[in-house]
Amino acid sequence: MIRKTEERHASWLELFFDLVAVAGVAQLSHLVRGTTSWSDAGLYVVCFLAFWTAWMCFTVYGNVTGEAARTMPVLLAMAGLVFMAGAVHDIGEHAQAFAIAYVAVRGLASRVWESRENTRIIVEWPVVHAGMGVVPWFVSFWVDAPWKYALWALGLGIDLVAGLTMSGERVAARLADRASQSKRPLPGLAFAHLDLAHFGERLGLFTIIVLGEGVLTVTEAMTEAPDWEGPLFWTVLGVLALLAALWGAALFQGFGGIPYLAQTAWGPRILLPVHCLVAGLLAALAAGFGDVVESVSHGHVAVGTRWLLCGCVAAFTVVGVVARVASGTGKRWDFVAVLAGAGIPAGLGFAGGALTPARFLWVLVVAVLPGLVREFPRRRRVAAPDGP
Repeated sequence: MIRKTEERHASWLELFFDLVAVAGVAQLSHLVRGTTSWSDAGLYVVCFLAFWTAWMCFTVYGNVTGEAARTMPVLLAMAGLVFMAGAVHDIGEHAQAFAIAYVAVRGLASRVWESRENTRIIVEWPVVHAGMGVVPWFVSFWVDAPWKYALWALGLGIDLVAGLTMSGERVAARLADRASQSKRPLPGLAFAHLDLAHFGERLGLFTIIVLGEGVLTVTEAMTEAPDWEGPLFWTVLGVLALLAALWGAALFQGFGGIPYLAQTAWGPRILLPVHCLVAGLLAALAAGFGDVVESVSHGHVAVGTRWLLCGCVAAFTVVGVVARVASGTGKRWDFVAVLAGAGIPAGLGFAGGALTPARFLWVLVVAVLPGLVREFPRRRRVAAPDGP
């Protein structure tokens, strides 16, 4: 008799912690709502990456420790992330609070791995052990915008490079060197690894939250619409169809919220930054969906919103094709998927001003469909029962 190992799923503590992601994504998406400024877009990228990194530090903690995760550090991290999310609404006035909360969460995330017996080192993503990436954030306490934001970007860039290049063994060597210089005894070092299957579920849940923000944004925009007539109905249905297509690519046919990715294709070093990219694209799309619904009364989609949605859909498609190639399932049909997923949005960006919001959205749906259609025949063959 073969015993099946029980699959591990998100704990109640992890699901409760994810509530801060709901609040954070909602606030972050408003940074690009109705804006045509490149500076606002850049600030969105920096703030989203910072929030995602802070959230990820404790997602990694829950993944490694499981039921042994301590509740109080997780709740304190939630409080810090709540302050980060709240500061986003008026980031110009509350940038200092955002930075302080980020540094506090990162500092807390580095301490939860230390105990009297040992210090655990996360091999696949040593960024959780706060290091040089936090220093520019600390310096930014005494710097005004826009250089404050530049320091934030520098710190995040350092973390990104460290996540891609630094190994857990190098972190352990640095800790040992630091202990020898301070003449303090160093607790035993233990190397911890991520549970990839559980980690994929956690990343997927974050993606679901981001897609849910798109539904919420559209619902709020509907409540403000003066006339509920055919154009509004077709526009809302177009948004829901596009959300369903994105869900199908990222979760039904993907892994960890990354479209068309196989579970074993990428390790955490690549998986994490790509997940952040896809989640950021979907959160920006959520903001654009609200603007599209509001534009029904005008009969056309504003230029800034048009390019926002087109750019996000095109980038999403390219990521999906790259993931397919990395998963070893790339085929010639992917050329059609790229041509449609990138070419159609590019054409809409330049010449979609004359289209109604509903037609604009349904053309974007058509742009995503080739990637989904390519996958269905293969899935049906895999699922078909054996013949006699």
